[in-house]
Amino acid sequence: MKHKLAYFITLFFIAFLSQAQVLNPVTWTSETQKISDTEYNLVFKAEIKEHWHLYSQDMPEGGALPTEFIYDSLSQINNYKLIGKTKESPYTTAYDKVFEMDLNYFDEEATFSQKIEVLNPGLASIEVEASFQACDDERCVYQNKMLTFDLTNAALVTENSLDTEVNEIKADKESKGLLGIFFTSFFLGFLVLLTPCVFPMIPMTVSYFTKQSKTRAAGIKNALLYGFFIIVIYTLLGTAISAIFGSNAMYEFSTGVTFNTIMFIALMVFAFSFLGAFEIMLPNSWVNKVDSGANRGGIAGIFFMALALAVVSFSCTFPIAGTALLDAATKGGIAPIVSMLGFSSAIALPFGLFAFFPSWLNTLPKSGGWLNTVKVVLGFLELAFAFKFLSMIDLVLEWHFLEREVFLAIWIAIFGTLGLYLLGKIKLPHDSPLEHISVGRLSMAILTLSFTLYLIPGLWGAPLKLISGFPPPMSTNSESPYGVGYTKKQLSSSGEFIAKDLPDGAHFGPNDLIAFHDYDTGMAYAKKVNKPIMLDFTGITCVNCRKMEEQVWVEDEIYALLDNHVVLISLYVDDRTKLPKDQQYESELTENTIKTIGHKWLEFQQTRYNTNAQPLYVIQNLEGEDISTAVGYTPDVKEYYEWLKEGIENFKK
Repeated sequence: MKHKLAYFITLFFIAFLSQAQVLNPVTWTSETQKISDTEYNLVFKAEIKEHWHLYSQDMPEGGALPTEFIYDSLSQINNYKLIGKTKESPYTTAYDKVFEMDLNYFDEEATFSQKIEVLNPGLASIEVEASFQACDDERCVYQNKMLTFDLTNAALVTENSLDTEVNEIKADKESKGLLGIFFTSFFLGFLVLLTPCVFPMIPMTVSYFTKQSKTRAAGIKNALLYGFFIIVIYTLLGTAISAIFGSNAMYEFSTGVTFNTIMFIALMVFAFSFLGAFEIMLPNSWVNKVDSGANRGGIAGIFFMALALAVVSFSCTFPIAGTALLDAATKGGIAPIVSMLGFSSAIALPFGLFAFFPSWLNTLPKSGGWLNTVKVVLGFLELAFAFKFLSMIDLVLEWHFLEREVFLAIWIAIFGTLGLYLLGKIKLPHDSPLEHISVGRLSMAILTLSFTLYLIPGLWGAPLKLISGFPPPMSTNSESPYGVGYTKKQLSSSGEFIAKDLPDGAHFGPNDLIAFHDYDTGMAYAKKVNKPIMLDFTGITCVNCRKMEEQVWVEDEIYALLDNHVVLISLYVDDRTKLPKDQQYESELTENTIKTIGHKWLEFQQTRYNTNAQPLYVIQNLEGEDISTAVGYTPDVKEYYEWLKEGIENFKK
């Protein structure tokens, strides 16, 4: 019996220690740089533990809390003033599986810099509070760190070292960004080669140069020159766009209603053209003039032959080239030039290769119905992308017409129809008779229908990571923020809908449960109704807290206990509401002053339970004594129910 008792005590302490630990994933240091007698840079450096993320100052709504630097306003008035905004080293923007959205975050390290002007020559130091959130794949912590900057021993610098670092990394990222634009456009140019407007021109043009030229060397030279002029023509188009939108003004324009309306209409026209409703054609007079120039011979004739290809294939190339070009234009600078360079290089490449190796022409597949199939597939893709721009208009104007569910339903219909088309179940105007389905076409149909099935759970709230950023956000643009068919519960213990009376100082919390946000107020109410307290240490941006509320608390047996048998006190540790001056106090754990409601509850959690991770749940009696173990994220419904039931039964003893 003694051995068993010792065994269970050991297990208890192991479980307690694994839960109760104060996490410090970010280590901060400060550095003061002297620019002149009155100007300084305050540099904040963060060292981030492996697998953890520290978040940028610039964060989307509904995501993690941004990093913030808090200056003492009273000290600031007479002693110094801030110059400009706080700069930060380049961050990574990527999908975060905790918050299920794209976030801006730092890995391993981050640097922030704030320029100040000192107004008081006798000022020796400045204190700044860093308020931040850090998360790994399972949890988040909210912390504050007071940093001191010594002005008397500041290192003299001639420039802002952070600016140098930012410029170097920014240049590297821009270089990688342009490389990405080049290869994306190259891929789109390769797709254009497979359209019925361009593909038949490859053997015809190469054969013309190799047979009409007096020598093989001359034929190769002319074919290469032809390819070179294709690149020149399209790159000149990119240069013109770059000259017009050389600054980043196009980026600002791209977020507006006008640009997105133009893109939606253009893509719809392109899509219906590819699907066979009509042909986009240039005036015949333009085509005739280009053809007459191609008959001149020599270098000028080859140039006009390349121009003729661009004009004649306009109906196939323009929808794809236009989409790539406008997307590149939104990035400003030389992006349009790089885009058209990549696009035209893909088109020009086959003419040079087949001129060098004419025998390869025999390996090309015969022109046929498959070319139209490629064109139709591109039409479906253009149609799907068109609704992305329409959703942007809907978001900006707050129409709430193209909600997330409607958007996903449209995409499901588009890609489902494409899958049926590839299987030969649907035919369009220019399709050839389909005697059998090739392996390649069947493979595309399987991938398309698989993607369609992948989209369907999104109607019920699935995050759909593969298309993150395309559908409207669930939090702000959704008919059913919790998924189709889900409604918040507001039930009595018998399962009937009831209207709840809201006690003084209480709020309607998650799932319309009555909750208190102040410990003393909640405790007073618990004594009045003689019910145990469930302390809920939570956070506004705590994703695992939301998962517990939306996936565990909504279960009938758990909801009934929370609704009828406990007093819920939800203490938000990241609530940045300022405490009144007379309620602010010095922290017991750090040198910081507790100034906000969130800091107050966070310190309460740390001092009492030796942990700063959320969620954390505890059952207490009316004397504020714990009558249950403290548990964290517990997604197992049965386990959480047993824990909650046991705590309530302990209250009755």
